[in-house]
Amino acid sequence: MTGLLDSLFPAANDIPEAYRLGDPLEQRDYLVDGQLVRWDGPLATVRSPVWLKTDSAEQQVILGSAPLLDADTALTALDAAVRAYDKGRGAWPNMRVAERIQHVEAFLARMREQRSAVVKLLMWEIGKNLKDSEKEFDRTCDYIVDTIGALKELDRRSSRFELEQDTLGQIRRAPLGVALCMGPYNYPLNETFTTLIPALIMGNTVVFKPAKFGVLLIRPLLEAFRDSFPAGVINVIYGRGRETVSALMASGKIDVFAFIGTNKAASDLKKLHPRPHRLRAALGLDAKNPGIVLPEVDLDNAVNEALTGALSFNGQRCTALKILFVHEQVVDSFLDKFQHKLAALKPGMPWEPGVSLTPLPEAGKIDYLKGLVDDAVEKGARVLNPGGGQSRGSFFYPALLYPVSPLMRVYQEEQFGPVVPVVPYRDLQTVIDYVLDSDFGQQLSIFGTNSADVGRLVDTFANQVGRINLNAQCQRGPDTYPFNGRKNSAEGTLSVHDALRVFSIRTLVATKFQESNKQLISEIIRNRESSFLTTDYIF
Repeated sequence: MTGLLDSLFPAANDIPEAYRLGDPLEQRDYLVDGQLVRWDGPLATVRSPVWLKTDSAEQQVILGSAPLLDADTALTALDAAVRAYDKGRGAWPNMRVAERIQHVEAFLARMREQRSAVVKLLMWEIGKNLKDSEKEFDRTCDYIVDTIGALKELDRRSSRFELEQDTLGQIRRAPLGVALCMGPYNYPLNETFTTLIPALIMGNTVVFKPAKFGVLLIRPLLEAFRDSFPAGVINVIYGRGRETVSALMASGKIDVFAFIGTNKAASDLKKLHPRPHRLRAALGLDAKNPGIVLPEVDLDNAVNEALTGALSFNGQRCTALKILFVHEQVVDSFLDKFQHKLAALKPGMPWEPGVSLTPLPEAGKIDYLKGLVDDAVEKGARVLNPGGGQSRGSFFYPALLYPVSPLMRVYQEEQFGPVVPVVPYRDLQTVIDYVLDSDFGQQLSIFGTNSADVGRLVDTFANQVGRINLNAQCQRGPDTYPFNGRKNSAEGTLSVHDALRVFSIRTLVATKFQESNKQLISEIIRNRESSFLTTDYIF
């Protein structure tokens, strides 16, 4: 392991030409009211999780810098969004659905042109490997296409009139107002756009703050945002959330809050809003998803799924398997197979072929993970895999901990990194109590082949989590499926279809079913005198 860590980080000349970076990018632009505005104030240094060998030592790569906007500047972006929405009277919220779709399609075309630039920055900024970086970009584009398709279908269903109890009505979806969209650093493009795009396409105006890591990769898209949407519809700000976002929320002018992060941060920000009953929230928050391995199980499948679920992108996913409960009858075999599979995972730099384990972007993360491992070892666990828990710079080699007990921090805390705690159990009630008592309720995985046992657990957990995975790891996709959670894990539901509803409200135009009213509505539609009251059919 020492030799592996010594050779982990490359020299500058070892990096393939296609993935090398030029000079550090000093980004000073932010987007407000349809203009790229230059920021002449302080900048935040953007560091890569990648370190490079020099003649004397290994040094962390400085990627560039990004604006540290102050509260007053952030509020200018909010004011632009408020003006563009104009209490629902703005051009964007009143634009016909087909026209808003055209703007989003124009943005998508411009976005696709920046694929290589965004993928490269995903690797360098957050350490995501090349394959997964390309997948994130492509999946985001697919999500936009699917969102457009879902809105067309929704609008087609809304184009008809309904007659109930002598009342003629048309129900269509209308925007909510000004949305604040903030995404996470582990999926700074995809997770962000799963709220940003639905918010825009439904007619809301948006203030968008990129994730704390993955901030520079938005820069290639700023011109596309500017050129594809009317002024003030999309505004992009940077800076410390404590200063900028707090000011936005305290203004009371935010109508929709889309945030993916910790439940504590979400709660703190929501409390700043002076009229919380008027604030719609779409939140993806913490999770401590358990994997439950029953005594009757396809052990090879359970190991493969648990390994991928626990360590894909170094375990830095809210949907990762964060703790494994394995029945004592099969735990020894499970651990042997898991260690063998873990040893085959390739560590390295994000652009290297076949790499699974990469450096971590979050400052202080290595020390935090070491603290979890040390605490578990002190209280009776062992690190089973050779080299587990060793680190170099920003790289942490996965630690397989066993046996883990409730006395240990890692039993409850969401590690969000490559530490895999395994808990042996004899009585299944131990596992059930863990799920019932947990503060989190996003997902869980059940691995087993006994239909009676699996069926009983499904019924037990159906009211505890948002998704139960059978013989499969936890995950978000497919994007047409609902993505939500219970307890402190989420607020609202996101999917291609659900997100359109999260960022809109059903509005009804109704009248008594009388000849004069029918004639009035017919004239409005025939003369195209309303963009809301319409029977236009989008193909």
